[in-house]
Amino acid sequence: MSTQHTGGCLCGAVRFSIRGKLGPVVGCHCSQCRRQTGFYYAAVNVPRTSLSVEEEGVVRWYRSSQEAQRGFCSNCGSALFWQGDESPEISILAGAFDEPTGLAFSHHIYCADKGDFYEISDGLPQYDRYPV
Repeated sequence: MSTQHTGGCLCGAVRFSIRGKLGPVVGCHCSQCRRQTGFYYAAVNVPRTSLSVEEEGVVRWYRSSQEAQRGFCSNCGSALFWQGDESPEISILAGAFDEPTGLAFSHHIYCADKGDFYEISDGLPQYDRYPV
């Protein structure tokens, strides 16, 4: 029996489902994630093949670097996805999942680039880059 998780954007125009187990939540503190969300990016990585998106035409993609793009709802602007070009996985913002999620943080990345207006004080591992 497969586990299914669902979620969507603020206005409900974009709904998605994931089949299978969700990975841990990773906090990304890079300047791009902070500018997109206003804080830091809390996301879960899942295989691209396990993601199904309803109303996929409402999702808009913004090429944020030479290596990746970010998906958001074109109606309400909710940030939803981060996709590395060469990755078999897609990152989905943890806050977009319907509750109960059962999710938990595991670590933080790009901490050297974090904003100067907050501290990371949860005791979880912190990395200056994405750990290999």
